[in-house]
Amino acid sequence: MRLVIRAAEALRAGRLIPITSAHVDSCLYHGEATIDFVERLVNGAAHVSVPTTLNVGALDLLHPELWRGDARTAERGKLLMGHYRALGCTPTYTCAPYQLSFARPGLGEQVAWAESNAIVFCNSVLGARTERYGDFTDIACAITGRVPDAGLHRTDARRATVVLRLSAEIPLPLLDDDALYPVLGIVLGRRAGGRIAAIDGLPPGLSEDRLKAIGAAAASSGAVAMFHAVGSTPEAATLGAALQGRAPDETLEITLAELRAARDELTTAETGAPGTLIGTVSLGTPHASLAELRAVERELAGAHPAAGVELMVSTGRNLLAEAEDEGLAQRLRAQGVELLVDTCSYIAPVLRPSPLPAMTDSGKWAFYAPGNIGVEVIFGSLRECVRSAVRGSVWRDPDLWGTA
Repeated sequence: MRLVIRAAEALRAGRLIPITSAHVDSCLYHGEATIDFVERLVNGAAHVSVPTTLNVGALDLLHPELWRGDARTAERGKLLMGHYRALGCTPTYTCAPYQLSFARPGLGEQVAWAESNAIVFCNSVLGARTERYGDFTDIACAITGRVPDAGLHRTDARRATVVLRLSAEIPLPLLDDDALYPVLGIVLGRRAGGRIAAIDGLPPGLSEDRLKAIGAAAASSGAVAMFHAVGSTPEAATLGAALQGRAPDETLEITLAELRAARDELTTAETGAPGTLIGTVSLGTPHASLAELRAVERELAGAHPAAGVELMVSTGRNLLAEAEDEGLAQRLRAQGVELLVDTCSYIAPVLRPSPLPAMTDSGKWAFYAPGNIGVEVIFGSLRECVRSAVRGSVWRDPDLWGTA
């Protein structure tokens, strides 16, 4: 409670308010301080007072053979993950708790969520209300069942103050392709920073996977905790609703040239041109939905990754169980796909060592993997990634982004 009160003081909140659920990031091992903290809670017989899901941990508990790091880090990471179960948290170990029916808060519900993409999705797509809770504060809120009445918990703070308007030159086929949305998220993060933006000019009724891709990338390139997509997110049925009836502080145009430049910057390898050899394809950051797992199978069309190419897809253990129930997981494995749960391949040493670059369809993975795990990255759409895995070298859709 002292931690929650100190947070309230820092946010200048006048009171605490109750929450209905929490999502905790503190179960990811970052050193012995993370163990020390949770052991104080466990030894003090603490227990969460609201339903609480867990973010990814350091390793895949269901497939420990995928771990390629040192044994002590694995042991400490596993211990930490177990301690949070002892506090009464549900062992979901996913960065996408919103994909679980039992973990989705409703419109206007007050919650305490950690993990950057989960926070953005919670506020933007579900319309539930959370601030950006970090390690230790997240579990403190889950135990006390209270958060400061400040920031995005309040209606006035959720108003868009900047409008990002898509240029009319952006071709309709690109607007209808999944490849656009992580790139748009990178631009959103850079343009908005910590402000709340309303994106105008997108097709209405965007899928949750596309909104997920926007939010995850935006929270990587900027301090984005919420955005509005006019015609798609629940507090933005119209641009006026997103602005809460007021004028924006600024209206900015997003051009096709800016999107192409952001796309190109996500490739850190010397070249991402067609024919470039690759060693790895990593999909599922944030964790892949069932629709995305089915898309991988559809793009493989019975083929296997080329010799020496690893095709890894990360997902949540609950969704993996659903995929196994329908036979999807078994079919993917039979086609050479490695399925990773409980962790993410840009933070854990799970990929096979390769001197060749890795390819991904995730703006977040492309943004963090070079610094986190030391790989060179080539960015592409899911279709480009899967077909490249089969060829063993980069394949590009020549019509996707136009001629530039």
